[in-house]
Amino acid sequence: MKKFFGNPHIALALDQMIERKRIPQTLLFSGPEGVGKATLARIFAARLLGVDPDKLQQDDLSLEANQTLIADREKWTSDKRNEDPLFFSSHPDFLTFPPDGPLRQLTIQQMRLLKERASFKPLKGDWRIFLIDSIDRANEQAANSLLKTLEEPPSHLILILTARNAYDLLPTIRSRTVPFHFSRLAEDEMKTFLAEHPTLDQPDLRRGLAEGSPGMAVALDLETYARRRTAMLALLKVASGTDSFGSWMKHSDSIGMRRTEKFESYLEVLYGLIEDVVRLGYGHAVIRNEDVRGDLESLARRVSFDWLRAAVAKVDDLVEFGRRNIQKSIALDAFAVQLRKR
Repeated sequence: MKKFFGNPHIALALDQMIERKRIPQTLLFSGPEGVGKATLARIFAARLLGVDPDKLQQDDLSLEANQTLIADREKWTSDKRNEDPLFFSSHPDFLTFPPDGPLRQLTIQQMRLLKERASFKPLKGDWRIFLIDSIDRANEQAANSLLKTLEEPPSHLILILTARNAYDLLPTIRSRTVPFHFSRLAEDEMKTFLAEHPTLDQPDLRRGLAEGSPGMAVALDLETYARRRTAMLALLKVASGTDSFGSWMKHSDSIGMRRTEKFESYLEVLYGLIEDVVRLGYGHAVIRNEDVRGDLESLARRVSFDWLRAAVAKVDDLVEFGRRNIQKSIALDAFAVQLRKR
């Protein structure tokens, strides 16, 4: 199998499946964002289909052309998106179904299209392979529609599902898959990966912030990340009672004006900062945001475990609210107010 960084036991298991000609019809790849779940799925599919792996990598959602297409579709009306469900297909027997629309969800229209295309026989070889990227972002209707395909898949169909957390899926979906959990890469693996990408600037900073996620290390816009982190750090300082609301308002106003930025992009940074505060509070030396350690140490000394637990719970709530298209700045203001009262 083409060179793949990290999780060698999974790559080996997939190799052995091919060699033994015992291919499960539904596989579930779960694990953190950016650890290579979809990349390995495409490498696996390329070997089954007997094509150059680079051809299928054209469906990588992180590629600029694909990102542009996905972003452009957010401006479409829901009716227009429903009439033209999103999928990528760089090979006639390999289809990728990614989240679509402003809320980045897998839709029932996509799953209906999947069911329709699943009945088609392979144009070449023995298999048709469908990658459902981020199945944990399927809405309820889409998940139930997919379940019907999982119950009786055509003999020529292989489905590969990816998810951050397998336990966010319906148990009935999970039970019909062969699961593989992807771990973050070790420090030496990340160093090797970055050494093979010499064009990336500030590799040490990227390695720390990515924390074992090669995809994140490559995709990270350091300037944008720094801006979001400054805002989320200001939010935590206000929520903990360290700073006044006045210090947060300029960030709140700026976030409110950036209507095209995904709410989740701020929440992911917020999760990372809270995780670092927890680590510092309980004696862990290694943190992700090493360059703002002083600020995080001050927060760790000030907040209690109950406060941290409440903060995580409220960020979890914000993730769910974000999928309903709420106003970012108002939601974050409420987060600070509620935690400041504790």
